[in-house]
Amino acid sequence: MFKILFATTCLLVVSSAALAQDKIEGKWHCKPTGQQKYDVGDQPDHIFGIAKGTCDATGNSLNEKSGAWTETSEVTKTTAISHGRFIATTDSGDKIFYTYEVTSSLAKKTGTNKLRITSGTGKYKGIKGSVSCDGTFDDDRNSDWNCTGTYTTAPAK
Repeated sequence: MFKILFATTCLLVVSSAALAQDKIEGKWHCKPTGQQKYDVGDQPDHIFGIAKGTCDATGNSLNEKSGAWTETSEVTKTTAISHGRFIATTDSGDKIFYTYEVTSSLAKKTGTNKLRITSGTGKYKGIKGSVSCDGTFDDDRNSDWNCTGTYTTAPAK
């Protein structure tokens, strides 16, 4: 009985260490590289859009250097809600894949971004996590984001 209890305890300690969460911090500067919009027609300034763009990172704790995003948006006179995918490239060339939702106030030119890390390549294979960002926009839809979050990586095999 003691051997079973000891083995179970060891397994729990190893499992919890493998699933420890690490913190993410970083800043991104993003700019659109292409966009298309379509008027909905039910009210003024109501559009659906699709856009893509690139980002550069600074001070990023996951060694992410650049990224590319693609999104769909619904925009009204005061608010935009966007859903998209973000692919970050690290300094070693590995990729980290995200899904996200941005809610923006058009009058204030601010936004909040909720991201989920879904997977990665190389060193980041098996990564999972969540990130929250606060951002500001200029008139050309360039944006600056301050991000924090947590992630876990898959246990080494």
